[in-house]
Amino acid sequence: MERDDLALQNIQARTRSPSIWLLANIERKLLLATSNRSEATLGYSTMDGDTSGGLSPLAGVDKSFLMRWLKWLETEGPIGASPIPALATANSLTPGPELRPLSANQSGEDDLMPFTISSALQRIALVERKDPRAAYATLVSQFVPQFESQQLRSWVCRFYRLWSANQWKRERLAPSFHLDDFNIDPKTWCRFPILSGGFEQELIALQNEEQL
Repeated sequence: MERDDLALQNIQARTRSPSIWLLANIERKLLLATSNRSEATLGYSTMDGDTSGGLSPLAGVDKSFLMRWLKWLETEGPIGASPIPALATANSLTPGPELRPLSANQSGEDDLMPFTISSALQRIALVERKDPRAAYATLVSQFVPQFESQQLRSWVCRFYRLWSANQWKRERLAPSFHLDDFNIDPKTWCRFPILSGGFEQELIALQNEEQL
């Protein structure tokens, strides 16, 4: 049912986990979790589902970088090595969790926001420590007219709300590598209250400005 959409997606992700753990145990291997920094920032992952694992090697890099890197591997490759044309199949797919029926054409960007916007807000909000209004002004200066200002405002509100609501997930993520100049791992870098009002008052004010 439509009202249970998220719950049904989550249970599907969780039912995969026992089998994956079983295979890892049988082979005496370390299970790697799959979430990247963009997903961890916004809580776009299922606890005890795709977050299962003992190490999260991608959690220190954002989705936009991963997509550019895979395209580079496909077409160029590192010095002294050949490109990997077989990656064209993976690179042609629309990134998404594939938890709704295939007919839904589920997309991570449709569920959240464009990956370029998410990556920009990760830096603006978490490194530069700007509040929602300042983050919105920065996005407008960078992305208008590519995106309408009203849409940017909506994505800013969604980003800060999801960031604030999902610290509890980040506290339980498997350890990750520190691969660039910032990280959202609360155990080593980025602390944030698990239960808080977050930026709700600032977001209400920002939304009211939209209605003027």
